[in-house]
Parts: sequence; structure tokens; C-alpha cells
Amino acid sequence: MDVLRDGLLEALRLLLGGDAETWAITLLTLQVSLTATAVAAAVGLPLGAAIALGEFPGRRLLLSAANTGMGLPPVVVGLFVTVLLWRSGPLGGLGLLYTPAAMVVAQAAIATPVVVALVAAALQQVDPEFLVQMQGLGATRARALLALFAEARLPLLAAGMAAFGAVVSEVGAAQMVGGNIAGETRVLTTAAVLATSRGEFALAIAFGLVLLLIAFVVNLVATMAGQRERVR
Repeated sequence: MDVLRDGLLEALRLLLGGDAETWAITLLTLQVSLTATAVAAAVGLPLGAAIALGEFPGRRLLLSAANTGMGLPPVVVGLFVTVLLWRSGPLGGLGLLYTPAAMVVAQAAIATPVVVALVAAALQQVDPEFLVQMQGLGATRARALLALFAEARLPLLAAGMAAFGAVVSEVGAAQMVGGNIAGETRVLTTAAVLATSRGEFALAIAFGLVLLLIAFVVNLVATMAGQRERVR
């Protein structure tokens, strides 16, 4: 209990005291995770919609792959991304390894199957006749799709929140492709692991509490936005 108390006090000291390193780590965590979630949403939303609404060869295979990807260990993703971005790898010439960009790539790869699977599930729950009815009322295909997304906005928002939760809390891929370099690629999860390895348990708990606070605030904002839209 003393360690937990010390961790809470340390978290308050780091945040309220304006510790520059902690704030830099926190901001980088937000930057990387939100960017990766946005990339996953940009890729996963149309792909999930195509799987849910389309009829094409390999549709079920893609859905099965997305469902399998939801349980893919982050360290495996980190390994594949590391191989791709290694100096002798296919994308080694880009020089992205051990940079925040590499972390975004790895985290987006983790989050995309989550978005695809949950978007497909959300849209499949909407009345199959919805698009037909909208087009019957004179809506174009694009307008009908937008109306469909609006109808399923809360499940779609939940998909985004799940994707963010999956990436902001992972450590394996971030450490493999980012290297946990101080001032460059160190995020809250990797900082907590480093502090633990040094026996600085109060500091590790403090980083963990800051991470929980970030996740709570982001999800609170998203939930309030979704509920506000529902009220309208």
C-alpha cells in the first residue's frame, strides 16, 4: 500500500509540478496513439463498411482475418514492422526505425483490425433495408452511406475508442520499433517498464496512473460527444 500511495503522490508531483520530461512523454504518448487511431479509422472504416455491405470473393476471409487480428500480440506486430523498417529491410531506406513515425505505423497496424471488425459488426446490426429505403427516398449512394454511418454512430464511436485503448496501453511494439529513446520515442508505457526494471516502483506506478488518466479523459470526451449527438 505504501508503494501505491507513493506512486499516487509521485504522479501528482510530476503533473502538478510541471515536470518537463513527464509532460513531454505524455504529449508524445497522445500524439502517437491519436495519430495511429486516426490512421486505423481512415483505413478500417471503409474496409469494415465494404465487408459489412458488400458481396465479393474473400469477404468472409477478410472478416475472419480482422477478427483474428484483434487478438494479435503487439510484440508480433512490432517484430514484423521492425523487419520491414530495418536498414536491410524493404522499407529500410525511409529511415523510420526508432522514430515516432515507426511507432505510429506499428500501433496503426494493431488498431486497424479492431476498427475493421467492430465497424463491420456495427453496420451489420443496422436494418439491411436501410440503404434501400434511403435511396428510395431519393438519396444518392454516398448520402445513404452517410446516413447509415450516422445511424450506427455510437457503435462506430465505440470502435474508435476500442482502437485507441488498444494502442495507448500497448508496450511491446512501441518498444521494439521505437527503442524507448529518452526525449525522442519514450512514451508512458515504455517509461513505466524502464522504471520498473530499475526498481523505481513509485515512478512506474505514477506513469501508469498518468496513462489511466489520459485514457479516461479521451474516452470521456468521446463519450460525451457521442451522447450529445444522440440527444440531438
